[in-house]
Amino acid sequence: MITARTALVALALLASGLATAAHEDCPQPFRITYAVEWRGISAGTSVLELTRRGPGEYTYQSSNTARGLFRLALPDTITQKSQFSMKDGVVVPATYVADDGSSDTRRDVSLTFDWEAGRVTGTAEQRPVDQPIEPGVQDALSVQVALMCALARGETPESFQLIDKDEVKEYQYTREGEETLKTPVGHLKTVIYKSQKTGSSRATRLWIAPDIGFLPVRAEQTRRGKREFLLQIRSLERQGSGATPTAHR
Repeated sequence: MITARTALVALALLASGLATAAHEDCPQPFRITYAVEWRGISAGTSVLELTRRGPGEYTYQSSNTARGLFRLALPDTITQKSQFSMKDGVVVPATYVADDGSSDTRRDVSLTFDWEAGRVTGTAEQRPVDQPIEPGVQDALSVQVALMCALARGETPESFQLIDKDEVKEYQYTREGEETLKTPVGHLKTVIYKSQKTGSSRATRLWIAPDIGFLPVRAEQTRRGKREFLLQIRSLERQGSGATPTAHR
């Protein structure tokens, strides 16, 4: 069941905080819940929440909870949290933490971005991290906000640099087409984006719905062309938005 742990940890990298209503007001706070499948089996839920801490300051958190037999391998809730700011429309990460909820720290990550010094430091799965960074480098969650805000501005990003555990790596982004999906929050037109680390056999696809603020309503990860797991939207809540579309499976 170690594979199940890997799948659910990776879910937070797929769906993360992808919220924006318009580029001049990006991102917008939200809470979104996904149903998770691993190799066609119901594996749990993923809850993603973006909150505003102050002017231009945000916290984005994901919580992934296993169900059924997957709880044998993942009895605790896996959480990830990114704190970042928006400066001149650019996402600037400050801290990133990943915790599987257990007393075992072998899979935990804790990173701090020091932009004045131009370095990111901390620990990742018990390995020390001390890497140089350049403007635009993201963490595993903030990169998704950066992608969505770029799309809202009408841009078509081709790659992002992000700190992946203890190294800065480049991920390529490719637009693959459009598809209309039937979801619990309605029929939605989506654009499909694939992200893939240079040289990796794993690829992530996001079905992004511009009409509801560029939120991802579906996500999947494949390895060597075969799907390993799938996220599909169950419900959506927006803070302070009045009538909010909300649905459950």
